[in-house]
Formats: sequence, C-alpha cells, structure tokens
Amino acid sequence: MSEHRRKPPQPQGGGRTAARRGAPGTSSGRRAAPRGATGSPTSSTGSPGSGAPDDGDRSYGGRAEARRAAQRSGAVGAGGSRRRAADGSGAGRGGAGGGGRRGGGGPNGPGRGRGRGGHEPRKKRFIDYPRAEKDGLRRWVPSWRLVSGLFVGFIGSLMVVTGIAYALVQVPKVDQAATAQNNVYYWSNGKPMVATGGETNRQIIDFDKIPKAMRTAVISAENKSFDDDKGVDPMGITRALVNMAKGGETQGGSTITQQYVKNARLGDQSQTFTRKFKELFISIKVGRTVKKNDIMAGYLNTAYYGRGAYGIQAAARAYFGKDASDLNPSQCALLATVLKGATYYDPAGSPEVDPAASQEANTQRATKRWKWILDEEVKDGHLTSAVRSKYTKFPKLQNPRSNAQLGGQVGYLVDLAKAYVINSSDGRITANDLQQGGYEIHTTFDKDKVKKLEKSVEKVRKAKIKPKQRPDKDTHVQFGGASVNPKDGAIEAIYGGEDATKHFTNNADQTGAQVGSTFKPFVLAAAFKDGTRAKDGPEVQGEDQRTIVNPKSLYSGKNKLKIKNYDDSIWTDKEGKEWLQTNDGAASYNAPTYQIDLREAMRESVNSAYVQLGMDVGLDKVKGAAVDSGLKANSLASANYPSFSLGTSSPSAIRMAGAYSTFAASGKQNDPYSVKEVEHKGNTVFEHEKKPKRAFDESVADNVTDVLKTVVEKGTGTSAQLNGRQVAGKTGTTDGNKSAWFVGYTPQLSTAISMYRLDDNEGNKKREFLEMFGTGGEEKIHGASFPAQIWKDYMEQALKGEPVEKFNVPTPIGSVVGETPPPTPTPTPTETEDPDNSPSPSPTDTGPSPSPTGSPDPGESCADWDWQCNNNGGASDGGATDGSTGGESPPATEDPTGGGGNNGNGNGGGLFGGSG
Repeated sequence: MSEHRRKPPQPQGGGRTAARRGAPGTSSGRRAAPRGATGSPTSSTGSPGSGAPDDGDRSYGGRAEARRAAQRSGAVGAGGSRRRAADGSGAGRGGAGGGGRRGGGGPNGPGRGRGRGGHEPRKKRFIDYPRAEKDGLRRWVPSWRLVSGLFVGFIGSLMVVTGIAYALVQVPKVDQAATAQNNVYYWSNGKPMVATGGETNRQIIDFDKIPKAMRTAVISAENKSFDDDKGVDPMGITRALVNMAKGGETQGGSTITQQYVKNARLGDQSQTFTRKFKELFISIKVGRTVKKNDIMAGYLNTAYYGRGAYGIQAAARAYFGKDASDLNPSQCALLATVLKGATYYDPAGSPEVDPAASQEANTQRATKRWKWILDEEVKDGHLTSAVRSKYTKFPKLQNPRSNAQLGGQVGYLVDLAKAYVINSSDGRITANDLQQGGYEIHTTFDKDKVKKLEKSVEKVRKAKIKPKQRPDKDTHVQFGGASVNPKDGAIEAIYGGEDATKHFTNNADQTGAQVGSTFKPFVLAAAFKDGTRAKDGPEVQGEDQRTIVNPKSLYSGKNKLKIKNYDDSIWTDKEGKEWLQTNDGAASYNAPTYQIDLREAMRESVNSAYVQLGMDVGLDKVKGAAVDSGLKANSLASANYPSFSLGTSSPSAIRMAGAYSTFAASGKQNDPYSVKEVEHKGNTVFEHEKKPKRAFDESVADNVTDVLKTVVEKGTGTSAQLNGRQVAGKTGTTDGNKSAWFVGYTPQLSTAISMYRLDDNEGNKKREFLEMFGTGGEEKIHGASFPAQIWKDYMEQALKGEPVEKFNVPTPIGSVVGETPPPTPTPTPTETEDPDNSPSPSPTDTGPSPSPTGSPDPGESCADWDWQCNNNGGASDGGATDGSTGGESPPATEDPTGGGGNNGNGNGGGLFGGSG
C-alpha cells in the first residue's frame, strides 16, 4: 500500500488506528507475519524491540497463509489474529488482553482488534445452544442434530414413563366397585331419615346371565369396535366429534372399556388431568389383559341406569320388574338408551332436577334413541329385519320407585332434597356425585309435621274420595301440600302424593294446576306498592302518575262486567272483541251501585273487582309483585290478558306457601330451601346461605295480611279458622272446577294445599286436568271445602304447643279511589258490623252504568254485534264470557287460559272465567 494513503499516526495511547498499525517507532504490516519471520511469540501488550521486523523487513502474505501460520504457531490463542495482527507485540483480533471481539493494544496503548477470541480455545459443549459459531439470529436456530436428539430423548422418556405407569396401574374389580357407600338423609332434628342413592341397589351377575341382546345393544350404541379395540379407540373419538358436529345421534367417544374403568373406580370421579391420565392407562391395561366377556360383564354390572339402579340386574327389576336374563331386545334397547343419561332419558322424567327433563320431553328423547339403537343393531348384523319388525311399540315400564325405603312421603322428600343440592351447590355436587354415594344430607324436613300433613290429607281422602262408588267423579284425585317457615324459608313439610313408590310425581313441587283466586293477594300487593295509574292527565318524566290505594278503595262488583283499560277505554282482544268478567255463581254485589271495597271484594273473592284493579295497576306490576313475593317467573302465565289477575298461572304448592310467607314476614322474602348442609368424608361441602330480601315495605305486606285476615274471619275461608290463633289466607277455585286451593299462614308457618283431578298415569302423556263437579259427593269443589279442611286439621296439629303469635298491626296506607257522588241517594243499606268494610254511602259505579232494577242487565254489557251475549249461559264459540266459571278452550288467537262456552250451559264463560 502506498505511503500517501496511510493515515498519520495517532497520539500515543492507542485508538483504533493504533490497534491496527502499532505505536510510532514501529513498523506494521497489513498482513500478519508468520512466526518464523518474527522469532518468538509476543505478548498481547508487546514492547519495542521485541523481535518484530522493521519496515525494511516487512513481509506480506495472503490471508490464508497468515491464518495457517498463526494456527501452526498458536498465535491465535496467545494474542494473534485470524485476520490481522499488529506489528511487534501488539494483538490482532481479540488478543489475550482484549476479550470479546476486539483485541489488545500495541506497545503504546491498547489496540482495538476485531478478533473473535481473546481466550483459550473453547471446549465443545454437550448441547451447542445458543450456537457458538453462528452470528445474529442464526445463533438461536437449533441444528438438526439438536432437534433430532431432543425428539429421541422425549420419546425415550415417554416410553419409560409409560412403562412405569402401565406397570403400576391396577385392574379394577367389579366386586370392589359394589361396596361404595349410600347417601344418608337426616331429618331436621339430626336423626336419620333414610340411607339410599348409593351402590347397594346392585347385584353382580355372571356374563352368561346377561342376554346377548343387551350386549349387542350397547355395542351398537356406544362402541362398535369393542370386539377389536385394545381399550381405547382414537377413531371412535374422532367419529363421535364428527357426528356431534353434524347434530346426529352419536356413539360415545369413550370405549366400553373406558366406561367400565370409570364406573369401577368410584373412589375418584374428579375431572382432573391426573385422573384422566390414570384412567387411560388402566383402560389400555384392561384392554390387553382382561377378556372381552369380562369387560362387558363388568361394564353392565357397574353402570348406572337411573332409578337408583346400578347394574343390569337392578335395572331390569327397576324398569320392568323382571330378571335381566328375561329381557327381550326391545327392553334391552331401552336400558341401553338410559345409559346415555338417566336424568334425560328415563321416560318417567326428573323435572325436580331440571325442568327440561319433564316426563314428556324425556319420553320423546328416549323413544327416538330406542328406535335408533334397534335400527343400528340391524345395520351391524346383530338383529334381523324380521326380529326388528316385532318391536314397533315403546316398551311398557313400571313405576320408577320400587325401593320400599322410599315409600310414603320419603321418596318425595329425597327427590326434593337431592334436586336442591344439585341446583344450589354451583356445580360442587353433581347428580353423578350423588350417584356415587357417601354424602350426609341434613334436611329441613320436620318428621312430625310431615306425618301430620300426610295424616290430614289421608283423613279427607278416606272419608270423602270413593273411586269405587263414583268412578267417573272420584278417580285420579290428587292432593299436594307444603309448609314453609316464614322466618327463613325452610320447607318443614310436604305432601307429594299417596305413596312415592306408586305415584311418582311430586304434587308439592310440580306445576300444572292453576292457583285461581289465591293469586289475588299479589294484585292487592301491587296496588299497595305501585298504585293505580291516573285515568287522565300528562305523564310525569315518562312515567304514569300513580295513586297508592287503600283497602277501602271502591270497584265494581257487578257480574258480567265489561273490562276497561286504566284510561276507561274498553279492553278488546286481538280480534277487537269485548269481553265480560263473571263472578263465581254469577253473583253481583251491592246493587244498584255495585260498588264494593277491596277488603270485601277479597273476602268474597269477587272476580270483577280484582280483574279491573289489575288493569288499573298494570299487569306488569302485578307480575312483578308475584315474582318479588317468591314465585318463579317461568311458572306464570302470560300477563297480556286481564285473566292473569285471576290466577291462570300454575306455581307449585311449595312456591305458593313461600310467597305467602313473605306477607307473614312483613315483606321479607326468603327462597324456600330443603337442605341445611351436606357433608362428605367428614367435611362440609355445601351449606345453605340465608339471603333474605326486602320484597315489600312493612306497610304493604302488613296491609295485605290484614285484608286476608278478614277472608278467614268472615269470608270464604272461615273453615280454616284456628282456635285462639290469627290466620290470614285465601281460597281459590279455577275455571271448569279443575283445581281448588287454600293458602294461609300464621306468623310461624305458611301452608298451601291444592286439590285437582289429573290423569297422569304412564299411558296418558297429555296430563289432562279433569272437572271436579260431583267429586267427593260435593256439587262443586271450592278452596273452602276439602283444601281448607285439610289445612285446618294439619295446622291445628302442627302448631300444637307452639306459642301464640299475632300479626303486626298495619299502618294506614294509600288513599281511597273510586269515590264519586251519586246522582241520587243509594237505597242499598250499608253493613254495620264492620264500618271499614262498608262502601261509601254515596258512591257511583266506576264500571258500566248500574241497572235501575238493581239486577244485572246482560244487554248493557254486550257489544251491538254480539247476538249470543243474551243467551242463557256462556258464548258457545268462545266469544264474550258470560259463564259463571269460565271455560278452557279459547279461540286460537286468545289466551290459552280463556275459552269458549259449552253451548249456553252456564259454564262456558271464557277468558275471564270465575274463580272463587
């Protein structure tokens, strides 16, 4: 290189140029000199006169030559450079004194070589990562040797772990699976009620006693590859996912072997990865070491079929009352069906666990899958078409409860407690958990009260209900009942039916029977809480002006009252037809004005007054009051029709008792509950949490109670009076006399009693309610008859020895609405026995103009076009409602609770039929 291109020397002390060229007074070459040219190796710092050649002896060489010379002499490790070396004793790239990528300096200062190493040669690492010989991102890209090595290592480790796991797992034994514990249910006093629900309802039978049809049914339904697989079936899992995505019937993703392992390992049913891992290895070992016949027998002997039955033998007896060996292919297909999940496939239904598991819904699901299994058996060659053609009718099943321990009311109590635990434990205790047993369930049920309620119902049944004497009147008669403690919502007693092993629908917990006029207190509560809407005048900030009513407020008690909207416009249905509201027995009250106050209207159960009150308050507010009291919204009928206020809804006896207990507790609402706590292996796994809510102000609830007291003191509920105790309550009778209720309470206990006729036998899928005219030798069943009698007899015994408590004295509430001066003095005398219940001496009717004769004039309440309105009775086609009790078959566009008449027989009133 020419001298004129060389930069002047840098100041003594170094710098980049010094590192490259050396200090003044020395010569440097661009290429590193071989060791032979310089004498001996130099240190990284170097010094003048150390044996480096001067400018005259400068030696040039190629890059490769310099590198080879440096490698031969060890110059790289001692401070030489693989690319450049300083003259004299200066270091090139990465001399010994200059670590990293920069080397040491020359004799006059440290240089900045560009060497890679300034250290001893690196030793090879076992895993070269990050890669030492690569720059940038390439240092972090693993080599193929590293990847393949890790893969081989992983596979080897996995094989070792698998081998150890396979060697350690144990094959389950069927007889050990049959030793699981029962669930023990306790009365509220801590004494045992019954031990059931665990594994004792199981009998192990040999493989040769299991019918072939049962084996082939589960293979076709659950695991077609059973005869060939080794315990697990990856293709089966994939096929199940594909079929599930298509929305069709599916085989289970798990094999029969896996199901058997799961059923047999009752000690651990948790859904954890560890348990699944163990289960997989056990399944593989079982599949390789256990005979297929033994696996099949083990599966069918450990599976749960519902109805408390574990194993094929117990299931055969529970569903068909016969031994497993006697089952035919159709019955086997049904048992294979319920293996998919008894809660949703047992035709008897489990609505107490899930409303979606009703008898009707379950029957539909079971029928569909039963047919599918039989068809699959034909496809798989297990059944011939000729044999399949014999089974076109769904098999007949026996009552779902055959365990004698569950007789009487115990079966209903167990079902109720079990359902409450499942639905209230937030998934901590599932139906499957309870099936495995081992739980201690402490209920709220009072043994004495349960027995007394059952005795009171049976007393009336034996004395009055005689199906042999009156087969067309006294058959299918059902009673239901429930008692709830107002202080906390504890369910202390229920009556679910005659016998849980004979009648499996829990009448205390099932909806279906309309509650009739026992719904009117919720209308009154809404009027006390929200008030009636102004009939005219502007809205205030988007809301109607409202007036809180007083029990003395006046409404029309006229029969065949034309119902109006709150603004005095006539209410019409979707077809523009007007409707009339009838009273029980076609009675009108307080002619000629027909005005009646709300207390008296409740006392006499006057429909017309409370239907109009509901319209004035707003049916949405009435519904809200009912829900606030404790009724379930899904048990309520449509609130788009005025008849809603008359109890077209069908809540259960438990819920009605609970809702009335809200009034008994002065407006504090507690949800009814049946289990205090649940223990498992000595640990409390569930405990009921009390959550009282303020549903109504005390003034609202106490005024409702005060009005309901008069119903029992001198109204329709006098047959429910208790000696020396205050009672508040309401009777209820529904359209067509198809149900009757009495719901009442004291400060300590709220009880609801229902009565109806319902043919809900297995063969009747319609659950059809029947009329009760003539039932029990009575012309008509009212809430004041058998229901109130049962209520009184039971409550007298249930409260025996309890202190006498009184209701709170209500504070005045609201103002009187409906009072207007009449055009002439009314000749109707007022009652003197109870001034508060008397209508005003000079009111005018807020409904249609009164008849001058003092009796209802049907013509004045009819539309001009309604030529049938004057007929003697109800409209024959479901038009205007004139009947005394109303009908059940409305026009297609109307509320399903209303309906047409019966050709003018007096019972054909429709949508607004009476309820006493």
